[in-house]
Amino acid sequence: MTTALTIKNLNKTYPKGLQALKGVNLEIRKGEIFALLGPNGAGKTTLIGCVCGIVNPTSGQILVNGFDVQKDFYQTRKMTGMVPQELAVELFEPVQETVNFSRGLFGMAPDADRIESLLKRLMLWDKRKDSIMTLSGGMKRRVMIAKALSHEPQLLFLDEPTAGVDVELRRDMWNQIRELKNLGVTIILTTHYIEEAEGIADRIGVINKGEIIVTENTRELMHRMGRKEFTFELSAPLAAVPGSLSKWNLQLKKEGTQLRYLYDVSQGKPGISTLLAELAAAGVAYDDMHIYQSKLEDIFIQLVKGS
Repeated sequence: MTTALTIKNLNKTYPKGLQALKGVNLEIRKGEIFALLGPNGAGKTTLIGCVCGIVNPTSGQILVNGFDVQKDFYQTRKMTGMVPQELAVELFEPVQETVNFSRGLFGMAPDADRIESLLKRLMLWDKRKDSIMTLSGGMKRRVMIAKALSHEPQLLFLDEPTAGVDVELRRDMWNQIRELKNLGVTIILTTHYIEEAEGIADRIGVINKGEIIVTENTRELMHRMGRKEFTFELSAPLAAVPGSLSKWNLQLKKEGTQLRYLYDVSQGKPGISTLLAELAAAGVAYDDMHIYQSKLEDIFIQLVKGS
């Protein structure tokens, strides 16, 4: 698959000695949605700033569609769009004017039809003549996305795109991000809503203390590091786990009224149906069974703690 963004051994040390990025290597494929996760201060915003030409790296190389960000600044900046975490708009300007102005900043000829289509996709067309200060927080963030897309970038960065957005608008925004992917835009996003990254991202990258500690397909990561916990509510308390079930590493809880089993998919243990059959054979009866499956957030915490 063709690469949209290549980062090679990227380092950034600020004047006071803080090393924000340490030998970052990363490849983003064209047309994918890539979620970059990390705790506060991990280096996410610095990394985005380096790619977008806002922050000067100390060393390393960044290529956007094969063009070097430092040597071919104009070409790469024109290919890149960015929606920053902080709202940065002229509050007294009408929506349509500020989006048109952003397009012109990149040397793009006026295109009323394209801007109209963009504003309609983002549900801003009815607000096109309204000054930005009159809009809700969610609508202002949509304007930020419209500005970032006005010059038709091939690579779009979304830094906490749903921060301060209510649940309904957040859902709409993720639908719009999927539509952008369908149009061929490569999307890199950061978010603190990890369950959203789990639902929308093709791949996940985790950065901590300036270093990329994992990049992996979302489903493969969930399979490799995910866990399932089965809790059986026993019909009668057990004093001990029957010896015939010792291989399952079962745990008695709540004074013998619960039996818990941790299923590790990555280790290829026998399936739950085999366990159920052996429970029945051992005379262990239960009234109910609860299943908990680890989420991406659990895996994220595990990765960050271990790095």
